[in-house]
Parts: sequence; C-alpha cells; structure tokens
Amino acid sequence: MLKKLVIILLVLVFIIAAIFVCKEVFLKNDTKISNIDNNINNDNSENNNEDENLKVDEENNKKELFEDYYSKAEEMMKDMTIEEKVGQMFLARCPSDSSAVNQISSLKPGGYVLFGRDFNNKTKEQIITTINSYQKASKIPMLIAVDEEGGSVVRVSSNRNLSSYTFKSSQELYNEGGYEAIKSDTKEKAKLLLSLGINLNLAPVADVSVNKNDYIYSRSFGKGANETAEYVKDVVEAYNSLNLGSTLKHFPGYGSNVDTHTGISIDKKTKEQFEAVDLIPFKQGIKSGVPSILVSHNIVECYDNKLPSSLSKEVHKLLRDELEFSGIIITDDLIMKGITNYTDGKNAAILAVNAGNDMLISSDFENDKNAVLGAIKDGTISEETINLAVRRILSWKYSMGL
Repeated sequence: MLKKLVIILLVLVFIIAAIFVCKEVFLKNDTKISNIDNNINNDNSENNNEDENLKVDEENNKKELFEDYYSKAEEMMKDMTIEEKVGQMFLARCPSDSSAVNQISSLKPGGYVLFGRDFNNKTKEQIITTINSYQKASKIPMLIAVDEEGGSVVRVSSNRNLSSYTFKSSQELYNEGGYEAIKSDTKEKAKLLLSLGINLNLAPVADVSVNKNDYIYSRSFGKGANETAEYVKDVVEAYNSLNLGSTLKHFPGYGSNVDTHTGISIDKKTKEQFEAVDLIPFKQGIKSGVPSILVSHNIVECYDNKLPSSLSKEVHKLLRDELEFSGIIITDDLIMKGITNYTDGKNAAILAVNAGNDMLISSDFENDKNAVLGAIKDGTISEETINLAVRRILSWKYSMGL
C-alpha cells in the first residue's frame, strides 16, 4: 500500500514538473511570437513611413517651380491694370537713347534685354547707375537680361572696363579643364553680371551639335546629347546657387538648322530623333531647376509643319505637358527674319501669346504690346491667358528676391 502511495506521489510530482516546464516553454515562445509581431508591425510602420515619404517626394516633384510665390503674385495682381499686366510679358530691347526711362514709365515692360551697344566703352559705375535708374523708374522690379554665353556671344566681358578678359566658349573651357572649368567660369560670369545689376543671363545654349558646319555649332557645347546634358546641369546649378536667372535655348533644339536671324528655318527630323538627342539636355535642365526656356523660330515639322516653334501651340504643349516644365517660356526676338518672313511682316505677338509663351522678347515693344491689348479687347486673347503668364512672371521675380 505504501509503495503504491509513493508511486502515485512520484507520478504527480512528475506531472507537475512537466506542466511547469511546458508553461515556461510556452511563455518563451509567446514572447518570441510577440517580438516577431512587434518587428512585423515596426517593419510595416517603416514601410508605411517610406510610402508616405514617397508620396511626399512625388508631390514635391509635381509642385510647380514658383508655386510658393503664387499667393504673393496674386495679391499684387489685384491692383494691376491690364496694361501693366501685359507690359510684364515683355522683355523689350532696351532703347539706345535716353528714352529708356520714359518708356518704363509709359509702357511698363517686365524687363529689358541689353546688347553690346549698351555696354560699349562704359565704365562699371556708369552701367550700375543706368540700370539702377531703370529699376527706380519701374513700379515692379525689372528683369535685366543679357546674352553672355561666352565665345562669340559676349555683350559684357568684351568691354575691358568691365572685365579683364573675355569669357571663353563652353568648348574651349571643356578642352582646358573639363566640367570643373565650366562650373568655375559660370560662377565668375554670374558674379560679374550680378555686380552690374543684371539678374538674367539668356544662357546656356542647350542645343546638341557635333557638326562644325552647323550654324549653332560654335555656340553649342559641341558634344553629344548626354555630355551636353551634363554641361547644362552644371551651368544651371551654378547660376541657381548664386541666384542669377538662366535660360535654356533654343527649344526644342537647333540641330543643323540655318540661322533664323536671317530667314525661315525648317527642321525635318522625326520625333524619335528629337527624343533620342535634342530633348535630352532640356529634360536635364528642367530636372536641375532651370527657371526659363527660350523657344526657337525653327519650323519643326514633326510637331507642327505650319508654324515656327515660338508660335506653335503643339511645341508649347510638348514643353509644358510632356516635359512638365512649369517655369517661364520665352520667345526668341520676334523681329528676327525667321518670324517676319513667315508672317510677311505682320505682327506675331498675338500668335506668340496664344501659343503659350509667358514672355516675348521684342525689338518693337510698343507695337507688340498694343497688338496684344487689342487682341484682349476683341477676345482673341483671354484675360485668363494673361493672368496665368503674369502670375508666373511675378512669382519668378519674387523667387529671385527682386
């Protein structure tokens, strides 16, 4: 009997011990499972955060270039007349005589483009004083623009009173010191122009040209699409870092076309060719934050076989919608033969505005402005078109701190 009791007690002890061990194992496993669940939840949380970050990045990418300044621009526009708004849409050739200040007071241009004659034999102090007089006469700060590409197009540095040397072409710079030389040179350009009161350089040339016989070759980087894109990136980023406005030109790419200063130019390349070559530097420039792009007067048949690019809605749709450029679109000078020969001397400003340009470079400012005002009055141009352009222009100026 005693034996049986001992055996029963031993069995009970064994069962209790087994239960205790199983409980410990269960608790440990439960902890592991809990930890795994926590890790999974943390991973999910991190993934959710990553998804949210991606969404934010996508939203930032979709954000328009000057969007942060739209409210300021809209506030200013409330007190602007239609004449003042239309004036903002013009980068006018600066008059060569003393009428420049009076023109600002009467016609209210958005900016002036200065040429070689505006710098010839003048001292730095004279240039600064003159530009300051323009800004003082203008109710809204003006864009003061120049073509200072380097090489054959040097409006400023050709004057020894303003610079001890003439800026070299992009090809020369690259041959001497690669992209680093280009970055350094671009910053020197920016410092010189800003010191004079110039806030916009109508450069760099983003055209791809590798044929020395091309009209645009000497002004281009002279290399393939990808190398030209890298050049554009470096120049745009250098200008942006010093808060000098820049302009890519000549969209959608000049290629081997003839000079539109002297006549009509027709480009017969296919869309596939443009995609594979000409558009690549412009896409890079947009990605790098270029604030403005100048459209050429070439008739690019694959996009529009009737109108010069600067007057073509289709070319502007390519730039605005497909390439998603939200900055300022500018025409080349409307007095160039590529336009006047096409229009048979008729005013092209109305077509240019309706095509989608924000700003028009004009050597016939008063007539061009009056043509646009007349078109608004008769309904050919909508006030909404004007307001969208002016909002961009004013926002650009705010972004530059003008």
